Amino acid sequence: MKSYNPKDWFGFIFHFSKGDTFRKLAPVMFFIGSYSAGVAFLEIEYWHLPEDSHVKNISMMHSMLGFVISLLLAYRTNTAYDRWWEGRKMWGGLVNNSRNLAIKLSAILQDEKDKVFFRKMIPGYASILQKHLNDEETAQQLFDDVDLEIDHHRHRPNQIAQMLFKKINDLYTSKKITGDQLIILNNEIQSFTDICGACERIKNTPIPYSYSAFIKKFIFIYVLTLPFGYVFSLGYYVVPVVVFIFYVLASLELIAEEIEDPFGSDANDLPTAKIASNIKKHIEELLQ
Repeated sequence: MKSYNPKDWFGFIFHFSKGDTFRKLAPVMFFIGSYSAGVAFLEIEYWHLPEDSHVKNISMMHSMLGFVISLLLAYRTNTAYDRWWEGRKMWGGLVNNSRNLAIKLSAILQDEKDKVFFRKMIPGYASILQKHLNDEETAQQLFDDVDLEIDHHRHRPNQIAQMLFKKINDLYTSKKITGDQLIILNNEIQSFTDICGACERIKNTPIPYSYSAFIKKFIFIYVLTLPFGYVFSLGYYVVPVVVFIFYVLASLELIAEEIEDPFGSDANDLPTAKIASNIKKHIEELLQ
């Protein structure tokens, strides 16, 4: 995740980062500009449409649909950000639960071998979960048209959670912890699986296809019809105006696409590898 100063206005305006939407949209913007110039040339130089032409009234459609497209894009970006923020809360919960488990174990355990086990396995869960969520197959497990050869017994986060609980249970059977301590530690272990399930829900349940496809088609058709009506009032200046409108609308959709899956490797995705590394450092400090 990119580190930045939110107060650096000029840095935002004049700097183009790797994940900036302008770079991704540049080829399409060139096409939209060329298309708008072609429409403007035909209407001004070739067709010679009069001022009272019905084509001029196409701009009325854009006025009416402008509110609709703004609502669609607002809902799209809000939904995507909610997914991103929920993912961040889940990983924040994983940090806190890992610390709490380590704090309790550091006070309960007396055997150094037991501490060494948990010093390795607690941060190991965060590391394995990060790799699991970054796997493309995880995102495809609910798709009807994708046949994955997945061995569900090799669900790696579940394996680590199982090993953690088995170790806790062994501590109880060997009388190293009491029944009350077993219940307390069990809640922390269970929270790991709850967090994994919530992250998988975000990962493998994308925005419904029909909604995502419709808004892309809506933006494209809306922009392609803009030059016809606005040539009468803007002339050839319609080219940069239409390109800019397309840039704004398409950028919002691109941003939503990027952050709706917060566990990938895009520039604005969550730094799960860094969080897992911090968990490892904190657990090693607590279980000394």
